[in-house]
Amino acid sequence: MSESERNQFEIPQDMQAMAEASFNQARKAFETFMSAAHNAADTFEGQGAAMRANAKEISAKAIGFAEQNMQASLDYAQKLLTTRDLAEIMRLHSEYVQAQMRALAEQASEIGQAIGRSALDAGKPK
Repeated sequence: MSESERNQFEIPQDMQAMAEASFNQARKAFETFMSAAHNAADTFEGQGAAMRANAKEISAKAIGFAEQNMQASLDYAQKLLTTRDLAEIMRLHSEYVQAQMRALAEQASEIGQAIGRSALDAGKPK
């Protein structure tokens, strides 16, 4: 068996259909979750105007980041459905992990800054 034959594989049609159906179901569940999360964030109430504003900002950032991360995961999964060989899978995986590590570092920094601002605002005399 040649190297190219070992690196290529064919996904059975039934398995492909099942994977696509699962993917579509996951996307619908994600959209439902995001809708509920947005509704919850809109109704979130804190104590005091500054606390509400800060909590809403942090909540909006967290929901936005969750949405970005889930979308990246769904996009990655969709790309995997069309791969033709192991090398392509490995390349896609490497790109996905690197992009997610950069995104998570940026997101953690932004959330940390927002929490810091919130703590400073909470400590200010009213």
